[in-house]
Amino acid sequence: MKTQTIDRAALARWRNAIFAAFAVGGLALSTWGPRLPALRADLDLDTGGIGVLLAGITVGSVVGLLSSTPLLTRFGARRAVPGAMLVIAAAVTIIGVGSTVLHSVPVVAVGFVVAGFAIGTLDVMINVDGAGIERAAGRTLMPLMHAAWSAGAAVGAGIGAGCAALGINPATQFTAEAFLMAALALFAATAIPGGPREEQTGTAAELSRGERFRVWLRGWADWRLLTIGLVMLGAELGEGSANNWLTLAASDGHGQSPSIAALFFTAFAIGETTARVLGGPVVDRLGRVRTVQITSLLGVLGVVLFILAGHPVVMLVAVLLWAIGVSMGFPLGMSAAADSGPNPAARVSIVATLGYFANLAGPPAVGFLAQITSLLTAFWLLALFFLIAALAAGALRPRTTTR
Repeated sequence: MKTQTIDRAALARWRNAIFAAFAVGGLALSTWGPRLPALRADLDLDTGGIGVLLAGITVGSVVGLLSSTPLLTRFGARRAVPGAMLVIAAAVTIIGVGSTVLHSVPVVAVGFVVAGFAIGTLDVMINVDGAGIERAAGRTLMPLMHAAWSAGAAVGAGIGAGCAALGINPATQFTAEAFLMAALALFAATAIPGGPREEQTGTAAELSRGERFRVWLRGWADWRLLTIGLVMLGAELGEGSANNWLTLAASDGHGQSPSIAALFFTAFAIGETTARVLGGPVVDRLGRVRTVQITSLLGVLGVVLFILAGHPVVMLVAVLLWAIGVSMGFPLGMSAAADSGPNPAARVSIVATLGYFANLAGPPAVGFLAQITSLLTAFWLLALFFLIAALAAGALRPRTTTR
């Protein structure tokens, strides 16, 4: 079924299913972030040990990113997307039970690797289907889709903060969230249309596997595309580090209680979601380049304030600025990649890989740096990459050449 022939009701169901899938991705990545102090205590690890565990997410995500296209081709979005969501639910349960009930580092490590694999796979699949929905609807929806991811993160952060305040253990929390993810997966399975997508037909489908790989590989030599990826890397490094280290930085670095630290994480997720929901008119008025330049510089300011400030009110302002800083780089980078040259699907895949890898590879890197210095000192790396993103934002300028 080609996207342009889908009726309005079916398109709405498809759109809502992909919104739900984006929300599950955000919910999953925020599940363990607010509970890292509890996980660290349950597993009797130091900050460096937690960083090693989080590296399992990166390992799994790299395999997931590479596996997503074959899985999507083999099973189709209707089965592959809900399947990835169900695997995420299972992995989250493994992490919770492995930490609280079994107190087993290897079990939790397996859970993180599986979670990374499923989240990486899901992220590519839903961005591909999201682009198809935009074409079918004839309007821009990608920022709202990524806002759904942020909304899922906000919900997950709120759940984590509430559970931390009430003393609910991670196993109970993670299992309950897994049931929610499974329910959304079942909804997606009934709403995502079957059959090949428009981008899976025509010339691209006629290429052999080796030819498709060579086309994809040539995209990595495109300097403009790599510069767009650099913008997304800066934003996603800031987001991934906040998802995983913000609570520990607030508690260890600034002496806040675990429940208050979790509330800062919740404020971050809400701030990012709000910025994405309201960002469309700003982009229409200022353009992609100026929007990303402004938000990235606000991100620099937010991270620096968070490092230096100790007062809770200043920390809250810093967290909100930090959230604005990460809000627009990924969705606007996806849009810029799509119109940066021929073969838009391959170009989107490349920059998504760069951005998503930064989201997952950044937290372990920050953890290793924190082991040498301190967590707050390690955050200077985020400010540096926010500044790099602002300087590279010119690559997001729309092409002026005619087709």
